[in-house]
Amino acid sequence: MAREQELDLVEISPKAVPPVCKVIDYKKFLYEQKKREKSLKSKATKVVVKEIRFGPQTDEHDYEFKKKHAIKFLEEGAKLKAFVFFKGRSIIYKDQGQILLLKLAQELEEYGKVEQMPKLEGKRMIMFLSPKKK
Repeated sequence: MAREQELDLVEISPKAVPPVCKVIDYKKFLYEQKKREKSLKSKATKVVVKEIRFGPQTDEHDYEFKKKHAIKFLEEGAKLKAFVFFKGRSIIYKDQGQILLLKLAQELEEYGKVEQMPKLEGKRMIMFLSPKKK
């Protein structure tokens, strides 16, 4: 039948029993398949992760300044990675770092939700926040 119509016999799903085939122009089939894949790829969302770094003894003004940036990032739809970096012997202030991150999470509650609670990894205490859906 395909030869009579001067078209190609294309196997659509080989795993089906019996295998599904169509009589179509193969070049056109490939073109439409690429077009479909391209449109799916363009619709896929790209996750952007923004970072905000604090020290264990970050003062109030710096904290407010960085919080303002965090709000902007979350409103833009980016995920936020907030971390406290402990230099040298400042690791003894782990509790201050955790309090700082929890305070940030509490104040950003209306803009995003906590994805991962503060966790110490090496010399960093990391917390992830994801934006709330609009």
